[in-house]
Amino acid sequence: MLLTPGEAHFFTDPRYAAETATTITCKRHIAKGPLILEAASVIKRKGFRRIGFEPAWMNLDQYAILKKALPAGVSLHPVSNLIEDLRAVKSPAEIALIRRSVLANSEAFARTLKRFRRGSSELEIAAELEYQMKALGCQRPAFDTIVALGERSALPHAHPTSRRVQANELILIDMGATLDGYTSDMTRMAFTGTPPQRLRNLYNAVLEAQLAGLNAVRPGVAVDKVDAACREVLKRHNLAKEFVHSTGHGLGLEIHEAPKIGKKDKAKKDRAQKAQAHKAAGQKAPVQKPPIELRAGMVITIEPGAYIEGFAGVRIEDTALVTERGCEVLTPTSKEFVYL
Repeated sequence: MLLTPGEAHFFTDPRYAAETATTITCKRHIAKGPLILEAASVIKRKGFRRIGFEPAWMNLDQYAILKKALPAGVSLHPVSNLIEDLRAVKSPAEIALIRRSVLANSEAFARTLKRFRRGSSELEIAAELEYQMKALGCQRPAFDTIVALGERSALPHAHPTSRRVQANELILIDMGATLDGYTSDMTRMAFTGTPPQRLRNLYNAVLEAQLAGLNAVRPGVAVDKVDAACREVLKRHNLAKEFVHSTGHGLGLEIHEAPKIGKKDKAKKDRAQKAQAHKAAGQKAPVQKPPIELRAGMVITIEPGAYIEGFAGVRIEDTALVTERGCEVLTPTSKEFVYL
């Protein structure tokens, strides 16, 4: 895409000429060669002198080709997060599409539980979840489905294996669907039999943390405050060190979008240290960026977890909408510990 003050240009190749004729409403360019060179020709024809580009999406080869193709005097400037910040707040139409994705994801989970059999492998359960998504009209999973048994649940991003479900075993399922281009995300826990008290205590602590995080969600609240609400609960349960990832993230066209719901990052600390150094040297301190705040229309996940190596991991996750007054949990699936 090339965005100008007055129009938008979309570049593709002949394979997609017929499809984009009915789906793309801006000016189309069907390029027979590299798309980046077609974009360069439009830039030259329009006489643009300053071009912003998304550094997270343009690779080094594309940058070199573009720079070489442009006339002398045309400058390229990295512009980070411009589109991502605009995408962080969803339109009513986008929210409706995400709701549909969330409902399909939860229904796929419910259908899979009805077909569950002890002795199934992690891979087979993941395959069933993804089959049910597609049976409900989803294009694909939003990410690689996670099914982790027993002590493997302590791996936050475990990949399904051939390990089979036994009696008295914990099951962590983290799944998301892509429906009409929009994603959803949910994590739930199940157990085959009666879980021991230590595991029930772990589950209840994470559930308490997740509810505290949801309760903290409202417009104007800094994202690190939502993260802190979850961490404070787990700290009271002596599980602070077992929470090893951020509390959540935005989602939409991609499964990970702005905003990230996490602690104040190292970059903020670095900026604070630099500001103190400037002040000590009698220099003007650099402008500090304000903390990221939630806004109505953002769709985010709240997913605290606690992971005890060699024992078990518990994560509970919902997709939620930031509303004018607080938070609406879009995920309809119960958060009760599922007994199979």
